[in-house]
Amino acid sequence: MLAQLKNRVMRRLARRRFAPAIEVQTSTDLIRLGSANGGWTFEASPDLLHCTIVSCGLGEDASFDIEFASRFFARVVIVDPTPRALRHFEEIQERVGQSALQSYASGGKQPATAYELSKITRDTLLLEPSALWIENATLKFFAPANPDHVSHSIVNFQNNYSRETAHIEVAAISPEELLEKYQLKTVPLMKLDIEGAEMEVIRHMLEQSILPRQLLAEFDEMNYPSDRSKKNAERADRLLRQQGYSCRDFDGLANFLYVLR
Repeated sequence: MLAQLKNRVMRRLARRRFAPAIEVQTSTDLIRLGSANGGWTFEASPDLLHCTIVSCGLGEDASFDIEFASRFFARVVIVDPTPRALRHFEEIQERVGQSALQSYASGGKQPATAYELSKITRDTLLLEPSALWIENATLKFFAPANPDHVSHSIVNFQNNYSRETAHIEVAAISPEELLEKYQLKTVPLMKLDIEGAEMEVIRHMLEQSILPRQLLAEFDEMNYPSDRSKKNAERADRLLRQQGYSCRDFDGLANFLYVLR
C-alpha cells in the first residue's frame, strides 16, 4: 500500500516536471460522451449530424463510439487490430438494437451489456481490423507491460521502446488508404488513441493534407512522463498549430482536443 502511494506521488511529480507547454483556448461548446475511463470531450457542431467519423483505438471500451453514433445518428469507422478489441466488437455486434442492462463499469473494460444499443444497427459501427500507421505494412504490435491491459503499441513506449519484447504481427493501414477504403473525402472528427503512434501519424496526416475538423488525440507517452514525452507532445502541438488548429481541451492527463479554425 505504501509503495503504491509512493508511486502515485512520484508519477504526479513527474507529470508536473515534464508537462508540455501547450496553450489551451477553452470553448463553451464542449460536451463529453462515454464512460469515465473511455469518454472524450469535443465540440458539438452541426457538421456532426449524420456524419461518418474515424475512431482509432477501441480496446474494450466503445462507450464514446456508441454514444456518439446514437446522439448524432452517425456512422463510426473503428480502427483496431488488437485480438481482445476484436472480440469486444463481436460482443457488441451480437447485442445491436438492445438496451443497456447495467451501468458502465469502472476501469477500462466494459461489459457489452452496459452499452445502450437500441439506436445502433450493424451498419452503424464499422470495424477496420488494422493498426493506423504512416504506411500500409505488416508490423510488430507490442504487448503492454501489464498483461491485464489490452492496448498494444507499434512504438512500444510502455517497454522503453524496445523492439524485442512480446508482440504479435498485424496489418497496418495509412490514413490516406483508410479514407479511400471507406470513401471519406472529409472527416469532421477523428479520434487517435493509438498508443504512442499518434505523433508520427499526426505528422504524416498533416503532410498529406488530411485535416479532420476536430482531432481527439491521446499523447500516450505523457502517461510515462519524461523529457522525451514532453518534447514529442510539444512537437505535435506545434505542427498542428502551423496547420491552423487550436487546442480547445486538455483533461490534465494525456487527452487533447484540437479544432481546425
